[in-house]
Amino acid sequence: MPFTQRPLPISAIVIDLDGTLLHTAPELSEAANRMLRDMNYAPVSQALLSSYIGNGIGWLVKRALTGDMHATPDAALYDHALPIFEKHYTELLLESKPFAGVIEGLDAMKLTGYPLGCVTNKLERYTLPLLKGLGLSKYFHIVLSGDTLPEKKPHPLPLLHAAKFFGVPIEKMLLIGDSLNDTLAARAAGCPVFCVPYGYNHGEPVETLDLDAVIADLPAALPLLKRM
Repeated sequence: MPFTQRPLPISAIVIDLDGTLLHTAPELSEAANRMLRDMNYAPVSQALLSSYIGNGIGWLVKRALTGDMHATPDAALYDHALPIFEKHYTELLLESKPFAGVIEGLDAMKLTGYPLGCVTNKLERYTLPLLKGLGLSKYFHIVLSGDTLPEKKPHPLPLLHAAKFFGVPIEKMLLIGDSLNDTLAARAAGCPVFCVPYGYNHGEPVETLDLDAVIADLPAALPLLKRM
């Protein structure tokens, strides 16, 4: 259920990574296609592969192998493919770029006094080098990756953990994301959620999701908030 108070009283902000902070689809898609090439499979379009992003690399590999959002490949095939993908993605990792407005938005949020966190389903071994390599680590007091805790988004645990870390009520912590996983996690946790429209919501418009606002970019969040 959307939070109706405007501006929203917020004490901390957590932000998704893939599709919200960083445009990682080109590198993820290229790594998947290099994997397919090495295995003598036909390549898959970046548009289709981008629609598979959001549930972690394991699911991306499975979907690339099957060409289906819900199918599961043979276990031996997957076990063979995953390290091939990981090798290629590690080589491409730092080629990703922040979306427009990300640096300006993070600077403005920091200047306003919001403690910031990054909550992503990306594995820690990619998340931390990516944030550090692109100069974003300095903005975040906490980084929760897909394997930091026993559960990841859309489970509410990462958001509840972040709110506890910040020492703020969950309803005073804002999540900014780009997909159904983000809105499901936020509603399950009980916190407000804004979405950007440029991300990887399985090819669907974010306006159809249960959220509190669609924002053009990160700086557009601040006029909708009141620092608590």
